[in-house]
Amino acid sequence: MSSSFDKFQKRRLITSYLSVVVSVGLVLFMLGLLALFIVNAKKLSDDFKEGITMTVFFKDDAKDTTLTKYGDMLKTAKFAKNYVFVSKEQAAKEHEKTLGENFTEFLGLNPLKNSFDIHLRADYVENDSVAKVERQLRENPLVADIFYDKQLVKMVNENVKKASMWVLIISGFLTVIAVLLINSSLRLSIYANRFIIKTMQMVGATKAFIRKPFIWRSVKLGMIGAGLAIVSLLAVLFYVDSIWPTLGVFNDMFSIFLILIGVFGIGVLITWLSTHFATQRFLNLRTDDLY
Repeated sequence: MSSSFDKFQKRRLITSYLSVVVSVGLVLFMLGLLALFIVNAKKLSDDFKEGITMTVFFKDDAKDTTLTKYGDMLKTAKFAKNYVFVSKEQAAKEHEKTLGENFTEFLGLNPLKNSFDIHLRADYVENDSVAKVERQLRENPLVADIFYDKQLVKMVNENVKKASMWVLIISGFLTVIAVLLINSSLRLSIYANRFIIKTMQMVGATKAFIRKPFIWRSVKLGMIGAGLAIVSLLAVLFYVDSIWPTLGVFNDMFSIFLILIGVFGIGVLITWLSTHFATQRFLNLRTDDLY
């Protein structure tokens, strides 16, 4: 009978510990994921901005030497991240693939123009900056026209500001929820041992002596939970890097290291504080109130 009860207690204890570890791990994983998103939010927005193309079309009388010099100018231009020269013949072939027919034979000529597809640096994908770059490029008399999606540029900048505000609000909300969830899990674990706490107090043990094993046990569980969260975060980072290498998530290793250390530190701090106050509550209760 005693053996069965001991096994039941062990299973109950293991389940309680597992619940705390899983709760702590999941909450810290979500917090770490949010922190990584905040750190990489600028990279995400910059990557999207730099995907917007500005196309500069040249007049037919622009010679090859002029186009070559223009390409050299773009290599040193601060606003250009990269560029691609598209000849009128190449543009015609691409249009033929899209249309499924040779439109140059039908028209008897190639109406398309030589052009440069320019990807601007993210800092220049602002309404005023893009307009300034456009004016600068139009100063060349051989430039026939310049095209880019002005509405998309405006929409991207507006949405980035809105997204940044909402990320900060959600971050604060999730942080509060995280602390409450971890605190609740640990309080339930301490509640199951309330009679042991009171018994130790009744035989003369000091409050610090009683709290010590419970705090140390919770901190160890917090470390295990934080370790699981860190492993999960690293797995997510490697996965994101494999499918989105241009984002360069591992370029800023210092920030990643700080976030992982922060996740571990928060796991230890919250479990320590929650256990301290939970045990203190039961130490201050009368024996009759334990029921």
